[in-house]
Amino acid sequence: MLRLSKLTDYAVVVLTRLEEAEEGGVLTAPGLAAATGLGEPTVAKVLKILSHAGLVEGRRGAAGGYRLARPLAAMPLTEVIAAIDGPIALTACVDNSIGLCDAEATCPVRGRWDPVNDAIRRALSGISIADLARVPAVVPHPEVVAAE
Repeated sequence: MLRLSKLTDYAVVVLTRLEEAEEGGVLTAPGLAAATGLGEPTVAKVLKILSHAGLVEGRRGAAGGYRLARPLAAMPLTEVIAAIDGPIALTACVDNSIGLCDAEATCPVRGRWDPVNDAIRRALSGISIADLARVPAVVPHPEVVAAE
């Protein structure tokens, strides 16, 4: 099963809350923790990683806090995943890497996962954090529509 880490999910939540800061304003880690329901240590860890990746900017001092480095619409999901979880790949033998798999010398599918990994990256790069932050359209369940 392809699954993102909880920390990546938390990063998306924190980023969407940061968008709610007033123009040019900042939000603190304790404030974000309270707004998201996440633990303050978790929020601080996420912010540190996102800051290192250039997705958020931190400001020190009494009026310090964090803000988005750019609008969520200009922030592809792939950047957040890569910042938190590392390279997006289904297998260890990704992008012709060498030495990451014990069976690479005899593997009959070596290098053939690259197109799959590329397709996943392309699909995820077409989704921005703003797309995830939007209120979803209400789509009726097929059973409810059939009963009408």
